[in-house]
Amino acid sequence: MKFGLFFTLQLPRPWDDDSERRLFHEALAQVELAEQLGFDTVWVVEQHFLEEYSHSSAPEVFLAAASQRTSRIRLGHGVVLMPPPYNAPARVAERIATLDLVSDGRIDFGIGDSKSRMELEGFGIPPDDRRAMSLESLAQVTDMMAMEPYPGFTGRFMSMPARNVVPKPVQKPHPPLWIACSDDATIDVAAQLGLGVLAHTFFDAEEARRVVTRYYDALARECVPIGHAVNPNVAMLAPFFCSRDEVERDRARDAFGFLTFAVRHYYSFGRHVPGRTNVWERAEVVRKQLGSRIPWRGADAVGTSDDIAAFLRPLEQAGVDQVILSHQAGTMAHEDISASLRLFADEVMPEFHERDRAGEDRRRRRLAPHVDAALARKHRRPAPADHDIPACDAYGRSRPDPDPSALPEHVRHTLADLQRVKQIAMELDA
Repeated sequence: MKFGLFFTLQLPRPWDDDSERRLFHEALAQVELAEQLGFDTVWVVEQHFLEEYSHSSAPEVFLAAASQRTSRIRLGHGVVLMPPPYNAPARVAERIATLDLVSDGRIDFGIGDSKSRMELEGFGIPPDDRRAMSLESLAQVTDMMAMEPYPGFTGRFMSMPARNVVPKPVQKPHPPLWIACSDDATIDVAAQLGLGVLAHTFFDAEEARRVVTRYYDALARECVPIGHAVNPNVAMLAPFFCSRDEVERDRARDAFGFLTFAVRHYYSFGRHVPGRTNVWERAEVVRKQLGSRIPWRGADAVGTSDDIAAFLRPLEQAGVDQVILSHQAGTMAHEDISASLRLFADEVMPEFHERDRAGEDRRRRRLAPHVDAALARKHRRPAPADHDIPACDAYGRSRPDPDPSALPEHVRHTLADLQRVKQIAMELDA
């Protein structure tokens, strides 16, 4: 089993002028610490306009900064919002490839589309079309990264002429693909398309086992990759805090209660006035009226080292490939988060990593026939023949040449030379 950390860059009110700067720099310090401690991946979300819950609207910038502070840990773009009004497909291909280059091939590429009105309507995306938009875009983005040139496409939600999309990523044919999953239907889509699962928190190990079995059975039977490679993986998210101190653990549980409230505020029951609604104050009112902390769906990894190890072992046995620890929530202090990560790395992670290293080759051999069969089922777009690639003429080819008569003599000489360059170059195309 591998371990990741999950960054939403949560920032409850009240804010001061330094709050966001401090949040981002502390998060980058946590990425550096995660690498030093031996974590496998950091995952950073893309979300928009979700005040207090998530200030991670430009994860590609955060990941680029993280790539220059680290050398080993994988960097998960988890997720890119794929409907084209969020991100033009060519721009996604360019950004992911650039991140892969500057990180020396450490990017994981997760996709999603969001279910919040705040985001979808902010970008003019019809909710009923979001999944179809995402999958149409993903198929084209993988072609853009893998093909030279990309032959172009006209679809329902996007169109683009033939272009060679550069740069190309280090990882060939493209970085591993994942999809955010909050229901069985999306888990089925992941298996059918050869995508890794980024699942929400499971209630228990039995739910994990059911999901893992469902996913790998479907992948073996019916996977036809949407990309040019298969990424057979199931990862799950879990609220996390490791401490020997019960008071600290209770504070962490309160923080995850706020995280749950903030999520449900935007996705379930909230009415939000941009720039005015105070989500933290609302959560406090709800908590006081409940007379207890706000509960969250599913199990968690909040406890002592022994508690957390006991929580993780059944998930490992159920076949979960990676647990992504949601390590920052509410008003949790950077120092407490760092101490929690260190304690977990010292007392919990080693036994799981030892088994993961021992079993990695067996896992790869077990899955290889299913991956090969899936790739054999894929219909690949043929590379375009040279004569089928349309030329794109520069605008200057059809514009009149400038009149140099009113210009100084040395400028006229330069323009004459440039006109000769143009003439020779255009003759090459004849």
